[in-house]
Amino acid sequence: QVQLVESGGGLVQPGGSLRLSCVASGGALSYYHVGWFRQAPGGDREFVSGITWTGQTTYFADSVKARCTISRIDAENTAYLEMNSLNEEDTAVYYCAASRSSIYAGVYSGELTYEWWGQGTQVTVSS
Repeated sequence: QVQLVESGGGLVQPGGSLRLSCVASGGALSYYHVGWFRQAPGGDREFVSGITWTGQTTYFADSVKARCTISRIDAENTAYLEMNSLNEEDTAVYYCAASRSSIYAGVYSGELTYEWWGQGTQVTVSS
């Protein structure tokens, strides 16, 4: 069973950028698809981005796809989410999650697709 720990959150000025990390332990991340979700204050948790276990296919929510990159370095057991041109609407707790779904391409944006979750890292965009 894999455990996930996110880091890289913090206070960012509008227009700035960030790079979040998701480090896995207890198992090889290379066996898992990885997704990033976020939950704004008072809101539901929403899908941000996903990457298949091969790293060959990536997925993005419409709200971030023009300014977001997802990647993975399996040798480091780590996945990354990079975002630029941040605005206050990006303020949220960001979570990474792992999935072994065999139908990931059809269900990547659903929370139920992911069996393992990190504890989240807070990102606050404010001047």
